[in-house]
Amino acid sequence: MADQSQNPGFQGASGQGSGQGNQVGKNPPGPFGQQGGGYPPPPPGAGFGGPFGPFPGGGTTPPPPPKEDTTPANYQIGQHLPKIINVKIPTHSLQFDGQYFLHLLAGSISLNRDEKKRIIDSISRLKQAQIDELIRIFEEERRKFAELSTKHVPQLQKLEKQHWAEWQDLELGQKADEKKGADEAQADEIRKKLGL
Repeated sequence: MADQSQNPGFQGASGQGSGQGNQVGKNPPGPFGQQGGGYPPPPPGAGFGGPFGPFPGGGTTPPPPPKEDTTPANYQIGQHLPKIINVKIPTHSLQFDGQYFLHLLAGSISLNRDEKKRIIDSISRLKQAQIDELIRIFEEERRKFAELSTKHVPQLQKLEKQHWAEWQDLELGQKADEKKGADEAQADEIRKKLGL
């Protein structure tokens, strides 16, 4: 049998020999003095931690974003239109305020120039219920846009400016057509007088 006195590790395990033997089965102290070595435990609420702070999910919950102000701005589309709209409505037998209708139509930002022109050209063929429905739709459009919050006002103003420019083109186009028609009528009258 081997001489146990020549095996200090064995003696340590038996509690005999040098003081180092009683450290078998234990981890040496770490750099911060904790038993088991490594790093100190993270502070409470620090999550998993990392070199740049806690990972998502750890620590305190971030504050919620500020609540958006949804108070209606009450912006009235069409409020900058001139008092008189210089567009002629075809002869009709309907009961409605022509200037009020034209202001609603010119101020609409849902229809383009060609769609507005088609409505004007078709008025003489519309029934009373149809013109009443158009007015109701345009009034509802204004109410809906008035309910939007302040952050939407710049976009509404931009659309208003764009549609007003289109409407002015419509006015100029109608005047050009009227002048062309008047010139043709005058030419016909001259030809009649000359017997042509």
